[in-house]
Amino acid sequence: MASCRGRVSKMRGFGTFISRTLLFLLLHFTLVQCDITDGNAEHLKREHSLMKPYQGVGSSPSSQWDFWGSTLVTSSYVRLTPDERSKQGSIWNTVPVYLKDWEMHVQYKIHGSGKKDLHGDGIAIWYTKERLHPGPIFGNQDHFVGLALFVDTFRNDLLGMDVNTYHNDEAADRSFPYISAMVNNGSLPYDHGKDGRNSELGGCSSEIRNKDHDTYLAIRYSKSRLTVMIDIDDKNEWKECIDIGGVHLPTGYYFGASAATGDLSDNHDIISMKMYQLMVDHTPDEDSMDWTKIEPSVSLLKSPKDNIDDPTGNFRSTPLTGWKVFLLLLCALLGIVVCGVVGAVVFQKRQERNRRFY
Repeated sequence: MASCRGRVSKMRGFGTFISRTLLFLLLHFTLVQCDITDGNAEHLKREHSLMKPYQGVGSSPSSQWDFWGSTLVTSSYVRLTPDERSKQGSIWNTVPVYLKDWEMHVQYKIHGSGKKDLHGDGIAIWYTKERLHPGPIFGNQDHFVGLALFVDTFRNDLLGMDVNTYHNDEAADRSFPYISAMVNNGSLPYDHGKDGRNSELGGCSSEIRNKDHDTYLAIRYSKSRLTVMIDIDDKNEWKECIDIGGVHLPTGYYFGASAATGDLSDNHDIISMKMYQLMVDHTPDEDSMDWTKIEPSVSLLKSPKDNIDDPTGNFRSTPLTGWKVFLLLLCALLGIVVCGVVGAVVFQKRQERNRRFY
């Protein structure tokens, strides 16, 4: 009996250990996931943030934000374009960013009278070397230098495509609106006819038009990793859209937002852009280097144009994120628990069988 109680006690101890381990892992990864996009107000950089009532917006020497084109600044939103054809507008931070690790939260709204597939063109969020350079890429210049995030609401790559080509095309399953990222050193053009697929690093589909509430995205750059999260349901629940390592961006660039309409149109509104500084430790070598001299680039095994999207719009080369690692660890841990329980039962039955033979 003492031996049996000992085995029971050990099994209870084993179960307690497993439950505590699971609880620790759950809390750890929950905190990591919350940290991805929960900005700390103490580290809000107001000189790089655009917020109501939009003070410091204008063309005066003391302004921290400047705008161009069809942009209209109201007390409730900054409208980059109205729901009218052939409009372009942009707004740019006049203060260069010298943060090595940062996170930008964008609150925006795209809405209009156009029905399904009859609206365009979308919003772009920029972190670039130059600012206020109008052009054909969502109201900004092509061959830019830096980072761009495109919220593309109109699909161009199906125009002129016959039915057979459409059904055989691997991008046919991609739905719009579509959010994608591009890093450029000035040498790459953005191919509007293919919706930027040749230069896209990653992306996801997102139904963000004509919502009854505002929509959100968070762009995080830290330790050479670019992460984009979205919240389209206004539930303060972030969903991963893009997560790519090996991204190299310099300091001293400018943040901005632009939008454009063509034959089709939409209201493109920015409600806020909030910049947060991330407190991250770097190696002495990283701290001593001149970050303003870094050339925008991405360390990929393949060129972006060689990468193919899966039907859900996720980048196949995306590394494992926190939740994916957590799920893998959880499955492995559950497997160990099952094996342990089965092993304990088998061991106990063998012990009972051996006792019957003596």
